[in-house]
Amino acid sequence: MSAYLLLKTLHILSSTILFGLGAGSAYYALRAWRTGKVEVIAVTFRHLVFADWAFTTTTAIFQPLSGLGLVLLAGWPPHQSWLMWSFGLYVLAGMCWLPVVWLQIRVRNMADRALEEGTAMPMKATVYMRWWFGLAWPAFFSFMAIFYLMVAKPT
Repeated sequence: MSAYLLLKTLHILSSTILFGLGAGSAYYALRAWRTGKVEVIAVTFRHLVFADWAFTTTTAIFQPLSGLGLVLLAGWPPHQSWLMWSFGLYVLAGMCWLPVVWLQIRVRNMADRALEEGTAMPMKATVYMRWWFGLAWPAFFSFMAIFYLMVAKPT
């Protein structure tokens, strides 16, 4: 297998993990939140925060590096519009993801505290979840557009 095909395979697998984990995390976070049960929210958000650091962070770092490697190996001019759009959308998604991680950590901490104290989730957690939900959409659509650009490579 050539270096290009190996890197392309790793790039695709990494993007699949990144996108799939994001979609799965959103699904489980919303399902947990909608139960209203502090125990469920606490356990789910503990797992989400760990998964973000262990998997999302590593793939988020690998994606631009492997993408740059593919550009260099393929000999593509790096200023092609589809590459520039992909990079810009990736930055947008990252700018949405970083506050989402912060919000998830805060919700996890609030849930752990509420569970420990035997209280309900504080109202601030609801505000955080609304921001979390709102930030998820631009990131989701950015990744959908990036997938299209990577496959179609429009000129």
